Amino acid sequence: MLLVHTTIPVDPDRREAALDLVRDLTKRSRNEPGTVTYRAMTDVVDLNLIRFFEPYEDQDAAEAQSATDSYEQFEATLPELVDGEVETMQTEFEGPPETVRFGVDELQ
Repeated sequence: MLLVHTTIPVDPDRREAALDLVRDLTKRSRNEPGTVTYRAMTDVVDLNLIRFFEPYEDQDAAEAQSATDSYEQFEATLPELVDGEVETMQTEFEGPPETVRFGVDELQ
């Protein structure tokens, strides 16, 4: 497994354009082979930070996703939208991720 977490600071004046582009990329990327899930969200403290959470089955799946037309379009447009330094962290681990789900009753 490979987990990719990317943080992109976007220009506040271009935020809506960036979010439209991210929505399209996220929608298309979720169904790519080898993509476990593909999530994008804004930061709760700085709404101009967009964060991607991308677990892949392996490095090959991550590379295949970044070779798609939708990712290449995203990457080509990104310089017009970024306001700061992009950060990407990658972590490899063995086996599938463990997911634990619980309801509010279990928090008490």
